[in-house]
Amino acid sequence: MAQNATIFAASQQALRLALLVLPHASILEVAATLDPLRAANRHLGREAYRWRVVTPVGAPVPLTCGIELPSSGPLATADGADVLIVIAGYRQSEVATKPLLRDLRRLAPRFRALGGIDAGGWVLARAGLLAGQRATVHWEDLEDFAASHPDIDVVPDRFTLSGRFFTAGGAAPATDLMLHLIASRQGAALAHQVAASFVTTPRPAAEPQITATRPDPRLDTRVAQAIARMEARLDAPEPTAATAAALKLSPRRLEQLFRANLGVTPGAYALMLRLQAARRMLTDTRHPLAEIALRCGFSSASTLSRAFRAEFGQPPSALRRA
Repeated sequence: MAQNATIFAASQQALRLALLVLPHASILEVAATLDPLRAANRHLGREAYRWRVVTPVGAPVPLTCGIELPSSGPLATADGADVLIVIAGYRQSEVATKPLLRDLRRLAPRFRALGGIDAGGWVLARAGLLAGQRATVHWEDLEDFAASHPDIDVVPDRFTLSGRFFTAGGAAPATDLMLHLIASRQGAALAHQVAASFVTTPRPAAEPQITATRPDPRLDTRVAQAIARMEARLDAPEPTAATAAALKLSPRRLEQLFRANLGVTPGAYALMLRLQAARRMLTDTRHPLAEIALRCGFSSASTLSRAFRAEFGQPPSALRRA
């Protein structure tokens, strides 16, 4: 097979993968990437997929759950693989050091394909590898990712394929991506068997990570639609009456539905979403408090601080210092 041939094509050859796992990644994302391939091997009765896990300096890396993931060696030991997949989560700006990015740029031409899971797309972008490509990251970071990398076509899709690069927005999209890889190489029947093993259904690449068209089945559809509106308007929250009117409901009826489904009022739920978004930005970015306040629908930093202290028992400054 030609070195530049896509890995997403029918093939009987074994595909060799190296996973570069950075500290503070999620164990779920590692499993979502590897376990579908393991299951494919089991169904096929042969090693169609072979992998190794590498880490920045070859030492075990701490994951978000507190477990340390063993490593086969540093990034340099990924040489010889067909595919390099970067899996990153929190604090990628700290753990993806300049030497690591330099080595990533140097080694990138040796792989037939490169991928990023969750914040792995950030790492590839910071290494200068995604310019002119279509890419995605976790939905919480899409706005910052697009602002930081205007040379990338940033989309809210579950996963993307662009040239020899691919990205996925998180653990569940990583599974979708791997199922797509299996279907492309060994056929849809095998991908269906693997999906059935995990009691899941593959979802298409272009489906948004967050969508009102496939709401939580446990929620009333109208509540799910109201939540989707709230999530889309964090920086400019609308009054409950406006949300109710958009759904052709009275404010009282919308409040009844929220209390029955979630145990809170629509206003309280919308405030919770905005405060959670602010909390993520405080821990995951270096944005000034005033900018975070505006992006989360608060009129000023002091307004955010009061609401934040009331909800979480400490001011935003204390959380950021911690």
